Amino acid sequence: MRLKTLLTTIAVGAVSVAMAGSVAAQEYTFKLHHMLPATSPAQKSMLEPWAAQVEENSGGRVKIEMFPAMTLGGTPPELVQQARDGVVDIIWTVNGYTPGQFPRTEVFELPGVYLNDISAANKAMYDMFDEYLADDYKGLEVMWLHVHAGQAIMSVDTEIRSPEDMSGLKIRIPSRTGGWVIEALGASPIAMPVPEVPAALSKKVVDATFLPWEIIPVIKAQDQIQYFIEGANETRFGTTTFQVSMNQGKWDSLPDDIKAAFKDASGREWWDEVGNVWRAGDDFGIKMAEDSGREHIMLSEEETNAFITALEPVQDRWIEEVTAKGMDGAALVEMAKETIAENTDK
Repeated sequence: MRLKTLLTTIAVGAVSVAMAGSVAAQEYTFKLHHMLPATSPAQKSMLEPWAAQVEENSGGRVKIEMFPAMTLGGTPPELVQQARDGVVDIIWTVNGYTPGQFPRTEVFELPGVYLNDISAANKAMYDMFDEYLADDYKGLEVMWLHVHAGQAIMSVDTEIRSPEDMSGLKIRIPSRTGGWVIEALGASPIAMPVPEVPAALSKKVVDATFLPWEIIPVIKAQDQIQYFIEGANETRFGTTTFQVSMNQGKWDSLPDDIKAAFKDASGREWWDEVGNVWRAGDDFGIKMAEDSGREHIMLSEEETNAFITALEPVQDRWIEEVTAKGMDGAALVEMAKETIAENTDK
């Protein structure tokens, strides 16, 4: 009897130790909230690998739980405030869903600043962040920023090869800088988050949308779009900036080793790699459209230059607006262009 009791005690003790170890192994749990489905390339190829790296860096003490497709409530434009208020711990979102809140970072969205090199733009944002961009992010601790492959044109049934072809069209765009692009091209901008785009297309609320190819499989754009149009050499007409950020109070409460687990997973090499992830997603998306029999149009150099010329006033408009708020808009544009150029093909 004594041996049986001893063995039982040992067994129970072992289970208790194992359970205690399991609890200790995940001392810090974070909720990451975003707007796209769990099957989207953004989650599968970007957010999940990053979270796994943070967890590995922490020795299993961190757990990052994904809540895609706004499953914790609210709408995509509310994500930034959810993070600032501490309703969620971490967000991935489009900066432009909250217009005017990230004015310095907007410089990377402007046509003519970004052309086609995602990684170069991401690394440029990294290099400029502390000195030039950080003031945009009060109440947030930025893990990383990125752009996507850039605004290409997805047109339901109008073949577009010049700015004149866009006159009078209703076009979806996610940000105010994108709205300025649409206006400069003679069309009417309609702002909406990505999840609303399929319904807007099917109900003819919009005639076209500015988006990267990466989103094609997510919203099944090949089912509603006939023409997929971009500039020569994958040149795009502006882009969109994104952030992955944590609530500042949550961040400040963490010990240094846990902060290091996040920062080591979010360094300059990761910002670069995110560019590669989005380029691969873009290539996959346009192939899907082509395989569905849709027309992929890459404009000639001459046609592309006509768009670039038509969009020159957008930079001037942005410079004037942010300069009136006390920022040196012209210097930011030049710095962004120079830093992107320095990071191109590196």
